[in-house]
Amino acid sequence: MLKADHLRKAFTSVVAVDDVSFEVKRGEIFGLLGPNGAGKTTTIRMILNIVRPDGGLITYNGLPFSDEFRKVIGYLPEERGLYRKSKLVDAILYLAELRGMERSAARAEAYKWLGRFNLLDSVNRKVEELSKGNQQKVQFIVAVIHNPTLVILDEPFSGLDPVNQILLKDILLELKEQGRAIIFSTHQMDQAERLSDSLCLINRGRVVLEGSVAEVKRRHGKNSVRLEFSGDGSFIPSIRGVAHVLMYRNAAEVELANGLSSRQFLEQLLERIELRKFEILEPSLQSIFMQVVGNGSKNQHGGAG
Repeated sequence: MLKADHLRKAFTSVVAVDDVSFEVKRGEIFGLLGPNGAGKTTTIRMILNIVRPDGGLITYNGLPFSDEFRKVIGYLPEERGLYRKSKLVDAILYLAELRGMERSAARAEAYKWLGRFNLLDSVNRKVEELSKGNQQKVQFIVAVIHNPTLVILDEPFSGLDPVNQILLKDILLELKEQGRAIIFSTHQMDQAERLSDSLCLINRGRVVLEGSVAEVKRRHGKNSVRLEFSGDGSFIPSIRGVAHVLMYRNAAEVELANGLSSRQFLEQLLERIELRKFEILEPSLQSIFMQVVGNGSKNQHGGAG
């Protein structure tokens, strides 16, 4: 549905996006991933024709961007984009009408979504009176109320508590089943790993990982284990044959070099700490990203957005 070819965007002396290419298909959740400042938001703004790329091409179903495509795109920005003094329902209806919806149809859809997000008792409250999480729910409603075929979500889980994160996750999976194309932009790798069908991970404006989640893990998979333990695990990174470690409080994700087997590693651990869990696993996206960026970021340009 959406194809980006060799996108480039610079602001003065900063290259925000440098030769980024990807394709988003109908019925999939596409993770546009990377740390803050990687170039994700700039890429999204080029997709939406808010800023023009200095190089490269963006097409929708093989055609360049036009106002007709604008009508079938839903966008949830990372920053708040609601009229704070408006009543909640009025803000939704106004933005829905800007998308070409009739007011009666917009009202019916608005109340359906407000019920889904448990906001019916807040319809006449001003936007500024809502919590950060409830404002995020309203922004999501605005993004999907006109039934777009392409939904672009920039940090959609921001401000949501765990219960509402699960609700939004379920809704995204429903939209996927309906055949929508969803671009899900985040710096939180664990969320992306659970939701994305395919991904493009950028750092400092450049693509460092791409493909389906399974392909990325297969391509970068290592002999890795996850630990949970009691005691002082600070010695783990210094064990001979440990290639890479992500340490947490009483837990670690460890990549082993070829010369150290998981059995040998386990024996060394048992001498010094009490293990609660020892699991051989695929590396997480976070682990893969840290490995790739750590090895390859020194020669990359600075990025923004």
